[in-house]
Amino acid sequence: MKKTTKMQIFISILSLLPLVLVLAVYSKLPDKVPMQWDLGGRVGYDDKNKLFIIAIMSIVFAVLFPLLPKIDPKKKNYDKFGSSYQGFQVFIMLFMLFVTAFCIIEAFRPHTLNVPMLACILLGILFAVIGNMMPRFRSNWFCGIRTPWTMSSDENWTKTHRLGGKIFFTAGIIILFYALVPSEYFYSEIITIVLIIACIVPSVYSYLLYKKEQNK
Repeated sequence: MKKTTKMQIFISILSLLPLVLVLAVYSKLPDKVPMQWDLGGRVGYDDKNKLFIIAIMSIVFAVLFPLLPKIDPKKKNYDKFGSSYQGFQVFIMLFMLFVTAFCIIEAFRPHTLNVPMLACILLGILFAVIGNMMPRFRSNWFCGIRTPWTMSSDENWTKTHRLGGKIFFTAGIIILFYALVPSEYFYSEIITIVLIIACIVPSVYSYLLYKKEQNK
């Protein structure tokens, strides 16, 4: 992938920011910090050392992402969607940074943030970003909708990811819209329905395409 070195350096720097943030405030943090929220706003606390797990996960992702194309049997295809693949890496690094920041802010000033709403916003953006990138994905073993039928046919892969991209993008916009709905219970209802549709429909579509190809 072209421009891999400069972009990968940038991604590596982003991956270190959660760890830098945790180290900067660690001595001032209470022993127990908020680490989990359900969509009803209920908070689960855990030892502040667990923040290092989130920070280290970001670094692990930064190491794995450039490694995966090298071990993928279809590694040449990554050249065809390299910019999208790297853009996804940047988003994941920012996502991990925001999660770390949420935990720290809520540790110092509880209930400052509406975490369920912010979680829905991040999830909606994630779906929209993936949906926008998905049509540019090319056949590979680590990234995209990998069913037996998409992996067996480039045409199936392309058509499935065009549909999947539209579904994921639409799902992201719906989640973003309902993040503004005041009922946290409704968050759970909408996200569950959206996840089921976004996961099942493209997979079923890829199977139907396969059956159609077999009947030609």
